[in-house]
Amino acid sequence: MNLLAHALLASPDAELMLGSLIGDFVRGRIDPALPPKVRAGIALHRAVDGYTDAHQRVAAARALFAPPFRRYAGILLDMWFDHLLARQWSRFGEDDLDAFSDRVRDLLAVNAALVPERMRGFVAYLDANALPAAYRETAMIGTALRGMSRRLKRANPLDEALPVLVALHTPLQECFDAFFPDLDNFAGVERIRLIESQR
Repeated sequence: MNLLAHALLASPDAELMLGSLIGDFVRGRIDPALPPKVRAGIALHRAVDGYTDAHQRVAAARALFAPPFRRYAGILLDMWFDHLLARQWSRFGEDDLDAFSDRVRDLLAVNAALVPERMRGFVAYLDANALPAAYRETAMIGTALRGMSRRLKRANPLDEALPVLVALHTPLQECFDAFFPDLDNFAGVERIRLIESQR
């Protein structure tokens, strides 16, 4: 899952959200000097990613992509699922999407000292593009994929993937609708377990 989903699945606890937001930029062992709930949020991020990768509906969605896009199906699904989540925010989210998005960016700004160095350029990108709320716009997904394409070291087709995602919208929507409630339930249980384990 991508930024918007990770933030939602960790909310409303601010420290847990912060950990989940920085999770993609923390490698290996989680720093024991971090606040306990931030550590729990990083662990939640990893658990959510593991659950997502193993879910039968997500595996079926990955299989919808033909080469050369299948190799990058995980990235494409992460982005498109955030798009679908943003577009039906009233079904899954809390408050207004723009207000939630502001909260995400404010949380990262207030806790800048805990944001990994390698994430700081991404935080600036979020601010400049009113993300994650702007993920509801199809064009923003294309822009994000072009940016990812440039950042990857090897040649890749990500900058050409938006029409593929649009063409697969209906089956991907069906997959998301079946999968995300399962993920939400899993994250709710895992959130409680991880918070209790930090006490």
